[in-house]
Amino acid sequence: MRLDRVLLAFSVLAFVVTSRAEFMAGAAITDITPKQLPVLVNGGMTSRSLDKIKTPVSARSLAFSDGKEKIVIVVVDSCMMGRDLLDQAKEIAAEKAGIPRERILISATHAHSVPSSMGCLGTDADPVYSPFLVKKLVEAILAPLTKLQPARIGWGEIDAGDYTAIRRWVLHPKFMREDPFGNLTVRANMHAATNWDQVTGPSGPEDPMLQVISVQTPEGKPLGLLANFSMHYFGDQDISADYFGLFSNGIQEKLDPDKTGFVAMMSHGCSGDIWRHDYEKSPARAKDGPTIEGYSEDMIALALKAIDGISYEEPESIAMSETRMTLNYRVPDKQRLEWAQTIVAEMGDRLPKTQPEVYAREQIILHERQKTEVVVQGLRLGERIGIATTPNETYALTGLKIKAASPLPHTMVIELANGGDGYIPPPEQHLLGGYNTWPARSAGLEVTAEPKITEAAVQMLEMVGGPREDRRAKPGPAVAKTLAMKPKAYWRLDEFAGPRAIDSSPNGIDALIEPRVLFYLPGPNDAAFAEGGINRSVFLAGDRISARIPGLTGDYAVSLWFWSGTAPGVMEKPEFLLSKGKLGGPFSGGDHISIRGNGSGGRDLLFGGGVLSGSVVIERWRWHHLVVVREGKNVRVALDGVVLQASANPFPTTADTFFFGGNSSGEGNFEGRLDEIAVFDRALRKEEIAELYQAGK
Repeated sequence: MRLDRVLLAFSVLAFVVTSRAEFMAGAAITDITPKQLPVLVNGGMTSRSLDKIKTPVSARSLAFSDGKEKIVIVVVDSCMMGRDLLDQAKEIAAEKAGIPRERILISATHAHSVPSSMGCLGTDADPVYSPFLVKKLVEAILAPLTKLQPARIGWGEIDAGDYTAIRRWVLHPKFMREDPFGNLTVRANMHAATNWDQVTGPSGPEDPMLQVISVQTPEGKPLGLLANFSMHYFGDQDISADYFGLFSNGIQEKLDPDKTGFVAMMSHGCSGDIWRHDYEKSPARAKDGPTIEGYSEDMIALALKAIDGISYEEPESIAMSETRMTLNYRVPDKQRLEWAQTIVAEMGDRLPKTQPEVYAREQIILHERQKTEVVVQGLRLGERIGIATTPNETYALTGLKIKAASPLPHTMVIELANGGDGYIPPPEQHLLGGYNTWPARSAGLEVTAEPKITEAAVQMLEMVGGPREDRRAKPGPAVAKTLAMKPKAYWRLDEFAGPRAIDSSPNGIDALIEPRVLFYLPGPNDAAFAEGGINRSVFLAGDRISARIPGLTGDYAVSLWFWSGTAPGVMEKPEFLLSKGKLGGPFSGGDHISIRGNGSGGRDLLFGGGVLSGSVVIERWRWHHLVVVREGKNVRVALDGVVLQASANPFPTTADTFFFGGNSSGEGNFEGRLDEIAVFDRALRKEEIAELYQAGK
């Protein structure tokens, strides 16, 4: 190569290296405490106002730049903010800063002790505070852009499961409740587990991870921190930023005692079905539990541990994508609208005072609006860190879905961002009713809103980060053991949604999951079934799972794990774990295994209508292993590795359909969780039964 060409190539390379734009970041805090009191505060069923300030409320912001793109993230001490108000602030700030509106993310912390800027349920937006907030949000967007400086960024996370838990629990059918419209539809509701006898279990998974995005100067001086956690709110008296504000201030004091400008913020994770009290440990809310100050201090300590392990980098690029889509409201039918109009007419000009009045007014609002526009965003900070947003109160399951499909290894999901469009329960949760599903501005979007918004969030991450991944836990050794025995079908039941349960065997025999089944709850023994993660299961809340296995009319075996949810004394009739027969066929025409309360607080295991002899201890809310073997005219049943009885059944069914968590007639469905269902086209030996139990124990 000629020397002049070598020199030219070298100079071009040097220019590229030296001209790469520097990653920069800036942080700011804007005081948004109301100047005029009293002020309306939303978050409750009916209207209320507060006239005392316990702590200031703020809009905390971070700005990032890679020399080409600029992105601003604002976390606001607000219960929720409407899209129109946020768009107004974004438009003004975007014009002043010269950045696109689509590069601005504004989210609410969902504190229930802060001024109302959006009408919801019985509370209207405060007419004085709302325009004040718009001006302050413009300031909050612009402020960090004026403070951009060279920076580096890192990711940390830590398990904070002791500080968050599921608050929405499934009620036993005996204890269904009425909705505000006078209909007996409530099969699941918030805080229903204050009475253990009435519930069967939590209605979904939790997300226990406290995540932090830490920003420093190149010299290691703290510049900003964005934390995210899925816990609804703590609750406070008077105007207060709740634990979100205490956490942020506490982190600032720890990392920047000299107050040199470091800004910390706590964004709201997917918390629509989450609260801090763990009802699996105690049905009574702990009166002597942690104070809001104690709770915040514990969260600060966990965050500092996460920060200690962070490795930092200077990203070459950042990116952000946004989509807007129109979704329908679940508007009232003619009968409900007439009911609502009658109640609202009787109210006159006053605000609603009762739950029926609140929901009557909401029906008229939904009828008038019909549909709305929602905003979903995806961000990438460097090559490994992603942020997805929803404008809703999303269930923890939704956040886990987005994280599991993200193209980026570290993903934070911020809810109530760029709008306040209410709860979006997954479709199966709508069938169970409860507050989170009652149509209103607080939960009014169409039944399919959750999968649509979830898919949009994943697509936005793909736009900035590449193709989606499957980040669910990998199969553990017990899965390998089961597959080595060559099952005819094996359903791991780790799906995020139905109606198909995917067969993990090579035979491709998928099962049908009926509608009233819930997904992705913790299953048995993580170490055995899920490598480096949580094993997952389904929760049967009124329906069952079924599969037809053509040709399987002779010897067979079924292995499954079950978790019984019904309280002692409530279970009067049998609940079926397994049935082999014809769909809708007579009960007497097949093999049936069920459990039934025995009157002394325990449970009996039944084959057909007879109680199996042997030592049977079936604990509530504990995983048990069941194996059923048909060999000719004989049936063997094993519980937790112990064969209980060899039963003679001279009438083996010729049907090839299996029902799990129910029987062929559709009556007596099991209330609880099922997992790891394997069907074999042969009779398992006693040694194999023991091996399956030990592998998953």
